[in-house]
Amino acid sequence: MSTEQTTAANGFSYTLTRTLDAPAAKVWRAWTTAEEYAQWAHAAAGSVEMDVRPGGAWKATMVTPDGGQFPLTGSYLEVAEDRLLAIGMDVPGKPEPAAMTMELDEQDGHSTQIVLRQTCDTAEECDMAEQGSTMLLDSLSAFLAEKTGD
Repeated sequence: MSTEQTTAANGFSYTLTRTLDAPAAKVWRAWTTAEEYAQWAHAAAGSVEMDVRPGGAWKATMVTPDGGQFPLTGSYLEVAEDRLLAIGMDVPGKPEPAAMTMELDEQDGHSTQIVLRQTCDTAEECDMAEQGSTMLLDSLSAFLAEKTGD
């Protein structure tokens, strides 16, 4: 996996790139189907709701390794099936949602390059968001590896 962190004019940003051993449609389904997302993204059972369309809402209650739970909400800003998902995440105390972009580029019908990008207000927020996204990509990779026979 490659990672890049930069300071942009409007904040701090990171880009994570990884090649997954699955076609883009399978990666898309894992990220946009509530049942699959809950399995790999450490969400509490029954907490994930997704209306995957521009302006559609999503919510999930994430479970930390120590058993803590925290609710997340947001909306979909841009949706291009099997290619692009721009997600707005509501941040308490901030007027604008934090946006994360997921891009998929199918390589050969068997593997897909995924690129996650996010810009944050502070270096600390950026580091925390990057750590969370890295954990998501690790979990997604493991989930897809288990489903290779599907």
